[in-house]
Amino acid sequence: MKNRLILDIHTHTIVSGHAYGTVRENALAASEKGLVGLGLSEHAPGIPGTCEPIYFSNMKAIPRNLYGVNIYYGVENNILNDGTMSLSDRILQRLDYCIAGVHGFTYEDQGVEKNTDAMISCMKNPKTFFVSHPDDSSFALDYERLVKAAKEYGVALEVNNSSFTSSYKRDVEKNIRTYLDLCMKYRTNIYVGSDAHDPSQIARFDRAIALLDEVGFDEELIINNSEEKFRKFINFKG
Repeated sequence: MKNRLILDIHTHTIVSGHAYGTVRENALAASEKGLVGLGLSEHAPGIPGTCEPIYFSNMKAIPRNLYGVNIYYGVENNILNDGTMSLSDRILQRLDYCIAGVHGFTYEDQGVEKNTDAMISCMKNPKTFFVSHPDDSSFALDYERLVKAAKEYGVALEVNNSSFTSSYKRDVEKNIRTYLDLCMKYRTNIYVGSDAHDPSQIARFDRAIALLDEVGFDEELIINNSEEKFRKFINFKG
């Protein structure tokens, strides 16, 4: 990969309930690893132990720069079976971006077509700029439809580094290869996420980068290798 990944926008702190670092510990790790930007994307309500909606309402209290790293306010919002998300639109308006994702605590498999319908419905939300880990055959997707919709609605799909070592996800690498090929075909954007749940995992992109290099993925389509590109993509106002 010619252009280094300089932002990690899918990360969690202790307030997500099953992660183990603070905001400042994650930011310090990001600084030590040479990142220019860190996105805070705690789990939305519905995941056991995570924070209440008021946490997201008050993220402006977190400094915009810590240890020389620019901080972005986000959420990993749960896709629900009816095609809505668990954190309200009113609160989403206070954030820089929303990552929409399927989690077993808040979503029951409905089969390929309905799973895809639910995910695409959430892509239409104007604050949804990203989709997390659409790579698990436990919640099978029609990747042709998904990639085309992501292109239409200006959403980037994730290559999630932690998915490669998951003990419960199915067919991860096969599925990622499938949607990477389609993303190149339709010129759909992606991002690489660490999905860090501990400061030691911040900026851990090794497995994802290896696969992107192997398939010869076009780096122009990667959102988090340029802060300018990232800010433009999410319409960042500062």
